[in-house]
Amino acid sequence: MVIRSTDTIKIHLGELSTVIVESTAVSLTAALLCELTKRKVKVIFCDEKRNPSSELIAYYGSHDTAIKVRNQAAWKQQFKDLVWTEIVSEKIRQQKEYLELLGCDEEAKLLNSYIEGIAIRDVSNREGHAAKVYFNALFGMDFTRTMDNSINAALNYGYSLILSAFNREITANGYVTQLGIFHDNMFNPFNLGSDLMEPFRVLVDRKVRSVWPSKFEHDEKIMMLDVLNQEVYIDGRTQIVNNAIKIYCKSVLDALSEGDISLIKFYNL
Repeated sequence: MVIRSTDTIKIHLGELSTVIVESTAVSLTAALLCELTKRKVKVIFCDEKRNPSSELIAYYGSHDTAIKVRNQAAWKQQFKDLVWTEIVSEKIRQQKEYLELLGCDEEAKLLNSYIEGIAIRDVSNREGHAAKVYFNALFGMDFTRTMDNSINAALNYGYSLILSAFNREITANGYVTQLGIFHDNMFNPFNLGSDLMEPFRVLVDRKVRSVWPSKFEHDEKIMMLDVLNQEVYIDGRTQIVNNAIKIYCKSVLDALSEGDISLIKFYNL
């Protein structure tokens, strides 16, 4: 990839996993976009406010995409419910452990009770109750996720990067992002990515809480991008988050296809 501005910079495509086109003034060649797609490099386009607005997704991420999609459409609802329950439980567990680290013991105990009381498919919405307790503990009792401030801007930006990484891995494994296991919005092209990413949201929360940005501009966006490069422990090894997403995503897809929930591999910090 050749970047031309005041200077010319050359980057080997093998060194890339994600490309963010932050400005609408950028011009790209179709040849570059085609090659990035072939190499499964995620390309994210930003709008005039420099916020992620769309991404490039390959039609065919794997040689056996046809059979993978047929299998995906045939996943049994009962097993999808079990997998979603595992994912939600893990998300709340990650939230609980972070609250314990911050010394929020009462809130952590409450989240632990939600984990113990979670039902199949989380029909009692323990996830929603946990989120309220969790975000109030992190950012104050007056904080809500609908507020227009730098904290929510940073959270949303970080979540969009994580989601894009999951969409890349889903398509690379031959599946489609539209067919989720819990999310089922007809207007959401990334239902499955929205499902699988849930336990990884906490990594974004930790970064935002540690910095507590008073503004959200270019430097803060670079800071959030670094979430993908931090280290976690998964499958017996220390991995950067980008690689952990690859391992975890494949493990969930394998579990769904083979009907074996024990195949799921979650990360630890």
